[in-house]
Amino acid sequence: MKKGLVMEGGAMRGMFTAGVTDVIMENKIEFDGAVGVSAGAAFGCNIKSKQIGRAIRYNMSYCNDKRYCSLYSLITTGDLFGAEFCYHTLPDKLDIFDTETFYSNPMEFYVVCTDVETGKPVYKKIEESDKEFFCEWVRASASLPLISRIVEIQGLKLLDGGIADSIPIKFMESIGYDKNVVILTRPKDYVKGISKSLKLMRLFLKKYPNLVDAIEKRVDIYNETLEYISQKEKEGELFVIRPNDALPIERMESDPMKLKLVYDMGRENIQKRLSKLKEFLN
Repeated sequence: MKKGLVMEGGAMRGMFTAGVTDVIMENKIEFDGAVGVSAGAAFGCNIKSKQIGRAIRYNMSYCNDKRYCSLYSLITTGDLFGAEFCYHTLPDKLDIFDTETFYSNPMEFYVVCTDVETGKPVYKKIEESDKEFFCEWVRASASLPLISRIVEIQGLKLLDGGIADSIPIKFMESIGYDKNVVILTRPKDYVKGISKSLKLMRLFLKKYPNLVDAIEKRVDIYNETLEYISQKEKEGELFVIRPNDALPIERMESDPMKLKLVYDMGRENIQKRLSKLKEFLN
């Protein structure tokens, strides 16, 4: 039996996931592998480095710093979330990411990106040999179209993993994980609709027709995946953690108190279900 953890993205809705994973770490619940998409990768990597509280701490500290996320950053760098600050200054100097623990932890960790030239998902297993590019892989996974530059790594041009595979449960199953926990950032009745920025993306990304095609298909694939997850959950083959209601937060939230509120909602949600989670995994 291989135990896997799947973490959806959702920008600052990822504070819900951070609350869940911190409680998981506090209770010493471990997985053989994890996969994160976008914010699920950016915040979820702390479960492999075993840094309880890091995600909520640095987000509350720097959410109003113009270097972190701002129109200023978008205009001056091409990234709403400042690439240099978020993926280098912050983890290297301000709230240090424990790379030693991350690479010594045997748990596998994957990030999902979208190849802009093919429109297909790229599932990258992060290993110690990737240390030089680790933060760039996470950055690519979280680089949303229109508000981020394309990230180029080892010959690939990459953007947000949520375009091609927002909830990579089938990927985890395909590589042998048969006991999976999925953390979603939308409530059970959520159905994704067509993006309001679709026309803009068609215009500004027309150089990459396969990417545009993937963006157009995303709604159907996402909703089909939710149906798949719900069915597997009913059959007892998946353990799903999701908010009870729509999270009271904006995707680009800059109010630290709202970040903390959603983080606490994640903590409260899983604390009530800890015994069921342990029973499922064991």
